[in-house]
Amino acid sequence: MLRRVLIANRGEIAVRIIRTCRALGIETVAVCSDADRNARHVGAADRAVTIGPAPAGASYLSVERIIDAARASGADAIHPGYGFLSERPELASACSDAGLVWVGPPAGVVARFGSKIEARQAAEQAGVPVVPGSAPDDQTPAGITAAARAVGVPVLLKPSAGGGGKGMVVVDAADQLAESIARARREAVATTGDGTLYVERRLERPRHVEVQIVADRGGRVVTLGERDCSLQRRHQKVIEETPAPGLTDSLRRRLAAAAADLARHARYENAGTVEFLVERGGSEDADGRCYFLEMNTRLQVEHPVTEMVAGIDLVAAQLAIAAGDALPWSASEVAPRGHAMECRIYAEDPARGFLPQAGRIDRYMEPSGPGVRVDSGVGAGSDVPVHYDPLLAKLITAGRTRDEARRRAQAALGEFVLTGITTNIPFLRAALAHPAFEAGDVQTSFLQDHAEALATAAAELAGEADKVETLAERERAADRATGPRGGEDVWRRLAGWRLGGGGTGGSSGVAGAGGGAGRVGPPPADALDGTSGDSAPRPDEDALCAPMPATVTAVAIAPGDTVTAGDALIRLEAMKMELAIRAPTGGHVTAVHCAVGDLVQPGRPLVTLDQVE
Repeated sequence: MLRRVLIANRGEIAVRIIRTCRALGIETVAVCSDADRNARHVGAADRAVTIGPAPAGASYLSVERIIDAARASGADAIHPGYGFLSERPELASACSDAGLVWVGPPAGVVARFGSKIEARQAAEQAGVPVVPGSAPDDQTPAGITAAARAVGVPVLLKPSAGGGGKGMVVVDAADQLAESIARARREAVATTGDGTLYVERRLERPRHVEVQIVADRGGRVVTLGERDCSLQRRHQKVIEETPAPGLTDSLRRRLAAAAADLARHARYENAGTVEFLVERGGSEDADGRCYFLEMNTRLQVEHPVTEMVAGIDLVAAQLAIAAGDALPWSASEVAPRGHAMECRIYAEDPARGFLPQAGRIDRYMEPSGPGVRVDSGVGAGSDVPVHYDPLLAKLITAGRTRDEARRRAQAALGEFVLTGITTNIPFLRAALAHPAFEAGDVQTSFLQDHAEALATAAAELAGEADKVETLAERERAADRATGPRGGEDVWRRLAGWRLGGGGTGGSSGVAGAGGGAGRVGPPPADALDGTSGDSAPRPDEDALCAPMPATVTAVAIAPGDTVTAGDALIRLEAMKMELAIRAPTGGHVTAVHCAVGDLVQPGRPLVTLDQVE
């Protein structure tokens, strides 16, 4: 039995692991960067160790600092969570060298599947079909270009190391290869420290389906059903569900068998996920074709949906297997029941290309109810820094049917209160309500295919929520200054009320928290004008400004330079996303207002151009 576990992570997954450890009577140690000293996971643990400055490379990605923290705190095991060092064999090996228990598969397995090139080879050896592609030995731009042309554009450029969709670049035309290869390599180095790339054919409108596996040291492997993770932006998942809608029973069995075969071939231990791309059925294969995508040698972000339908605790299983115990249950004991969905709540602005957001959360209130679970790493007053992934929380709902789980998710998102920072909650509500999603017609291009309709619906929902929050904040401010006001004007006593819309003739529908409903007239004329808070100074009209909180990673120009339309002038990075600031027209650089390493806020001028039309 483990005695004290250090969680080498932050945010919601750290809190999630701490919760299971507490239930098992295991002490916990949190680690934090300087930026996370007051984070929720720090307060949830039994003890905490500060491991370095805010940049992940100097804290959460430092194997040496993690091992030092484990030794200093007296931990006897390390759980890596997901992301950061969870798929780095160096940490797994360092744990063994330090006499610590590693909660995950052996270092050799982590290394093998951490290389997407070696993972493809392992899948082929296990008889699992792979997506057509190439892993060129020649890693120069010319070598990658030749491989892409041989595979056939359109292609995906992928980093060999890492996972989670980080660093993947789509190439739709051959003339995009040079710039795309350079970008893919930069992002691969930034996220994994390894610039090795491989090329994969881009399948048209596939589904992303994965199988959860758990294996013990005795060679027993259990598959726990499949999850559909097709709703994605920037190749990162947004909504996941289990079971995957619309698959035939035959295809489900094929996916499970392929995942189990690969796990046995690799002598896998602990929890893991085998990911596949699934093409729609045709004349050659009515069930659909499935191709191995990658194997994640860690706990997945979306693991709670499997827990909800199987009635198990995957973290508890991980800890037991790491301690040398056999699987705590058999396949027959964890037969999935019902349906579950997960919605990832990100600090991002879907209306601006899903740009990451940073700041402080003002108000935070989680929904609850039958079949509703929230895994979160934030609360009221939490700071959301630019240095890490923008995931704030996960809403998980379960029901007897897919539609019941979907409706519960819609209702719960409508009750979720999170203000002070822009999130994707309205966008999630719009996606869940879309007729195609309701029908289970999902594929990896879903968000792009329905972008216009989703943007319109999300904007309406966001506007509705903003109006109510503006009114509520003014009511709270007035109450703080003078005490509660009387009277029956609902616009002057907003607590417990939610704008429902649908009014006619200048009136609006509202629903009370206690279930009551009524009709009210329009709000006072001064109720909805303007916004609170300081506004950024208006920059010179010829200045290009930061669209998001970010760190400047590259400055490619200097005063006096001549640029042409489309040139990349400045590169920003925030929450593992790279963004190029490009010249809108040709012109001359008259001033540069930033330097590499600067932390910039939205609206800050970066470069001024004397534009030439």
